[in-house]
Amino acid sequence: MTENEKKKGIFDNISPIDFRYREDDMLEYLSEQGFIEHKLNVEQALIVALNMFSICDHPMVFTEFLEARSQITAEEVYVEEERIKHDIRALVNCIKRRVSDEGKPYIHMTATSFDISDTANAARFKGVIEKIVLPALIDLEKTLIEIACREAGTIQIGRTHGQHAVPITFGFAIANYVSRLGECIFSIKRLSKELVGKFSGAVGAYNASSLFVSDPEEFEKCVLEELATTKNGIKLKPAEISTQIVPPEPMIRVLSELILTGGVLANLSRDMRHLQRTEIGEVGEEFLPDQVGSSTMPQKRNPINFENVESLWKVLIGHLSTIYLNQISEHQRDLTNSAAERTYPEIIVYLVSMTRRLNRTMKKLRVDKANIKRNFDLQKDLIIAEPLQLILSALDHPDAHEKVRQLTLKAQENRKSLQELALSDNELKPYFEKMTINQRRIISDPSLYTGIADQQARKVAISWAKKLNIKGCF
Repeated sequence: MTENEKKKGIFDNISPIDFRYREDDMLEYLSEQGFIEHKLNVEQALIVALNMFSICDHPMVFTEFLEARSQITAEEVYVEEERIKHDIRALVNCIKRRVSDEGKPYIHMTATSFDISDTANAARFKGVIEKIVLPALIDLEKTLIEIACREAGTIQIGRTHGQHAVPITFGFAIANYVSRLGECIFSIKRLSKELVGKFSGAVGAYNASSLFVSDPEEFEKCVLEELATTKNGIKLKPAEISTQIVPPEPMIRVLSELILTGGVLANLSRDMRHLQRTEIGEVGEEFLPDQVGSSTMPQKRNPINFENVESLWKVLIGHLSTIYLNQISEHQRDLTNSAAERTYPEIIVYLVSMTRRLNRTMKKLRVDKANIKRNFDLQKDLIIAEPLQLILSALDHPDAHEKVRQLTLKAQENRKSLQELALSDNELKPYFEKMTINQRRIISDPSLYTGIADQQARKVAISWAKKLNIKGCF
């Protein structure tokens, strides 16, 4: 590396991950150095297995390997790869040049490149999901649970097609996302456990290892179990059967679920962003004293965090086609998925960035109850249209829906109260006389017409807090 190259900083990078969405705690899993460390973990586990199966009879090889791996950098491996044009062999060469002649034959012995790469990928993705992705999602889930409980009784107008519908509560609206995100968390947990490794050789038939052991599947199992003893150790199960590469479906499934989770976050962000519109104003992002909303309009307070989350979701969606295209590899493998798979870490980085940003925003979300009430009152009288027509139908009115529809049109045209018109309508007087006290109360006060929104908000929030063992929400 030249002196000029050493002076370059993150702003000389091309990917926005490196200078804008970088999450430092994921570097040990997702950076190129992190990937090499996970490959070294597999090579280390292999040496242990070779000793356990009495294939390697030089006890110092393991110690030599540990000393060698502590000195290897991604830069060195890439320099060697540039020379020989093969990434895994470059790594092997970097190890071998640091161990004794007695130890050299046992480095990478019986392994093919993707015994190392696919296993390392499964281990690092499983690790980053367990250690970083899931905790970040659970932290967001905790925030949403707290809002759902706190705002369980905050009456809000429900909206369908962007139009006022019937009442809900703000806590109920958030509880929907508590449930959706909770299901995603459960799915990610389950699917990450199904990521598999392999140590079955160049075409998956254990050709190489069968030269030295009577049960090559047991040897493979030993290598994958020994991963648990390495740095950031993750134990993996072997695939039932492999080619040169592991079956792609377990990785596709977990990455698909991560992208699906991003969609839940984007949907929540869109809802919050629309509720933040000037003419609605029911919620608001925190706006710092020095924050600028527009380069030309000083009064602007834009929902930049919610917009950012939805924007990054679009990037995730773009990766969906890539991971499904990588499902296909000819015969025992070709190289058409190799470059594309190197983009997989971006999915995780963007999702964690979205999750953490949304969590920070929702923690400080301002709920404007005065504006919620103002918006509710805009068509407060018309809200009774649904309960009125349902009650009339239950009381055997022959065409309650059409009757109430005509009354709503009249109320809107004449700017009169729907309740007033209904009560003064001679045709409806007998039906009002048959209504229960509770039914009449709802017709006179639509804020009572919330179904069980408040109970559901609390029930769902408490249920997911228990399922995810989230403490201190209530």
